Amino acid sequence: MPLRKGTSPAVVSSNIKTLVNEWEKQGSIGSSHPATKQKAVKQAVAISLKKAGKSRNTQPRGRKK
Repeated sequence: MPLRKGTSPAVVSSNIKTLVNEWEKQGSIGSSHPATKQKAVKQAVAISLKKAGKSRNTQPRGRKK
């Protein structure tokens, strides 16, 4: 199933769910074969954020006082 286009959190989470379900059924996400569900979820998050053009780091970086 193709991933949805968009940058909203709902679209990103939908894509993550789609990729994890694909891993559960086929044992692979694209061309990678994560061994555990935890690694599959991390891979799915990375793929869906990359498709949305976003970064995983959402906290602003600043000087500590």
